[in-house]
Amino acid sequence: MIELKSVTKLYGDFPAVKDLDLQVRDGEILGIIGHNGAGKTTTLKMMMGLVTPTSGTIEVMGKDVEKDGTYVKRFIGYLPEESPLYENMTVREYLMFFSELYKMPKVRARGRIDELLDSLNLTEKDKLTGELSKGMKRKVAIARALLHEPPLLILDEPNAGLDPLTSFFIIDYLKTLNNHGTTIVLSAHNLFHVEYICGRVAIMKNGGLLLCDTMESIRKSLGSREYEIVFKANADLDYEIEGDNYVFRTADVGQIALVLRSISENDWALVDLSVRQSALEDMYVGLMGDLTNP
Repeated sequence: MIELKSVTKLYGDFPAVKDLDLQVRDGEILGIIGHNGAGKTTTLKMMMGLVTPTSGTIEVMGKDVEKDGTYVKRFIGYLPEESPLYENMTVREYLMFFSELYKMPKVRARGRIDELLDSLNLTEKDKLTGELSKGMKRKVAIARALLHEPPLLILDEPNAGLDPLTSFFIIDYLKTLNNHGTTIVLSAHNLFHVEYICGRVAIMKNGGLLLCDTMESIRKSLGSREYEIVFKANADLDYEIEGDNYVFRTADVGQIALVLRSISENDWALVDLSVRQSALEDMYVGLMGDLTNP
């Protein structure tokens, strides 16, 4: 789906990305992680054709992004980390405006907008985007990226700054899209989300690629980890109780996802979500070492 060959991006004498070889496979979710300044955002922007590499080549769906960028962008949904909306437009007006840019027929656009907003649990379709919460604004931005039903999504920190339940809802939604065939490449700081959603993970440091491997391989090489959820619920549940809270611990990311989904669907109160030992976290910290070293 995407292939980067010996890609370098210089800003003056500073190498934001250097000699990067990376593949995004058709139908997978690839997560890119790394410290601030590791080159993640620059890499995603180069995949989109928004930034031109200093050297090397990038192909998306077999097309050179630099030569065929206009054609390639028709098949990509892009979500930048900061995605301001037109705050004097309602949600529906905003998305209709972008549907016109995609040259979608109006009848199809209206149906697609309703479908997306329903699936994203965004009921305030006629509210000004400027009056929405941060989480709702992010959902509108995601809907905008999905309007034209792209087979490829490029997402830069899709859940940055959101509360835990909204953040998990978005990650879970992306997993559902992938189950229906959408290829996704994303950057993220939340390593629980990366471990839950991604089939493979690429770790960057100082513009270079340290590692790209499957989550299965990472788990096998680094052993166990444990997650803990603390929450309040107005129900009689078969979980450990500490004070007024229920506590659930497991090493299974999927089980944590199920509990988070139950908390959200039943409007229970999430008190805390923590990782006692994460295979991905351990590998990341070990590989990062002293970030001041090359």
